[in-house]
Amino acid sequence: MTADIDLTATGPGHALFRRFMTLDRRAFEAVATRHWPGADPLLPRLSRSANHGLLWFGAAAALAATRSPRARRAAVRGITSLALASATINTVGKRSVRRPRPQLDAVPAMRQLKRQPITTSFPSGHSASAAAFATGVALESRPLGAVVAPVAAAVALSRIYTGAHFPSDVLAGAAFGVGAAFAVRALVPTRDQLPAPGRPRADVPALRDGEGLVLVVNKSAGTADRMRAIGDALPLAEVVECEPAYLVAELEKAAARAEVLGVCGGDGTINAGATVALRHDLPLAVLPGGTLNHFAQDLGVEDVRGLSRALTDGDAVRVDVGRFSAGDLEGYFLNNCSLGVYPELVRERDRWSKRIGGWPAGVVSTLRVLRAGRHPLRAEFNGKEQPLWLLFAGNGTYHRMGPIPARRYDLADGRLDVRVVHGGRFPAVRLLAAAVAGPLTRSHSHAALRVGGLRVQGVEPGTWLAFDGEVTEVEGDVTIQKLPEALTVYRPSRPR
Repeated sequence: MTADIDLTATGPGHALFRRFMTLDRRAFEAVATRHWPGADPLLPRLSRSANHGLLWFGAAAALAATRSPRARRAAVRGITSLALASATINTVGKRSVRRPRPQLDAVPAMRQLKRQPITTSFPSGHSASAAAFATGVALESRPLGAVVAPVAAAVALSRIYTGAHFPSDVLAGAAFGVGAAFAVRALVPTRDQLPAPGRPRADVPALRDGEGLVLVVNKSAGTADRMRAIGDALPLAEVVECEPAYLVAELEKAAARAEVLGVCGGDGTINAGATVALRHDLPLAVLPGGTLNHFAQDLGVEDVRGLSRALTDGDAVRVDVGRFSAGDLEGYFLNNCSLGVYPELVRERDRWSKRIGGWPAGVVSTLRVLRAGRHPLRAEFNGKEQPLWLLFAGNGTYHRMGPIPARRYDLADGRLDVRVVHGGRFPAVRLLAAAVAGPLTRSHSHAALRVGGLRVQGVEPGTWLAFDGEVTEVEGDVTIQKLPEALTVYRPSRPR
């Protein structure tokens, strides 16, 4: 349903509307006829750069390139908010009110856009996109939002300055954009809305400037920028860089002289650090340095500043640890362990990641594993022999960030989040159904439950088991259980 603006109608309401429209035109003329020093060459270019959201996509790419987890989240939230605002404007806003564009008589020719827009004037799509991106970024990071906001405001102003929109078009578009950003936050909460990471609190020493910490850094994660940041934030810590092959040996040496054992790397590296810390009954300090960093993110440690704050404040929690065993083989996991398709996916991902990078390797490996059509794993589960495409056991309950399980808010809940995908035809469909299904669901193709432990019997020799991004061979009976509150880990009480 659309409506044309009618300035000839009568009545009190229409009189008030005509007065508003008159004020709107006067405000437009005041901006159009006013000379703003330096604005004539700048604002038209800025307005054109925002066509189709190109300016904001570039800003999002710049934020993502910083490698800061918070900046990356801000970029994703900003673009998601922009997409929702743009979709709303083009499907609802532009079709609701058919308002002609302003007359350009009062706008100097040098300010006018080379290509005048042909869509209706109300509301301003550029203003909606600018406000949505800036608000989305600000909801995730106020400092970054303060940087983006002036640019967004300038884009909105440029739409009046170039004669493309009336002021009310811009204000309405901005309102759409802000509303879209808050709608996205309602669906996917920001970090400050989430529960405080980890519980319960643990008594640990406060290490000012990192004194008493021995931090072992996997060389694959030890970039020059990261090492410089570690030196600045933890000047009294002992930092040891090592090759991946010598990681466990260096962690054992560090544990012998450390008051607190630290480890920097991806989930596999942090798993090795946790194993040594458990063996020596030491508190653990983790610093993310891999591609995914699930445990550090769920814990609330994003960077060296957050870790430094936790060490200085003596802020730590006790977390559960998962343990698997098969015969003489025993291992631990902080995130999850699995049998079936996922270990094959991990092996394929590792094979491709050195060539094309982590995220592309994940996509390629998933497609290759599903296309290969491997036979399902045959094992006894719950006393019944059955084919399994996947058995996933998460260390703690995974909650949703969108359609799939992605985060844990409680790292000491005493439960394994188990998802089983039964064998049969169409493995890709079965795996997708398990991914999007809610917790505690059961069907003929998959099941999800929360238990304290489980046992899988009759696993065939040569079967791969994945744990925290690493893989190992298992056979026979595989037991997976929880060690409640077994590990003490430093973490900031709240991200800042």
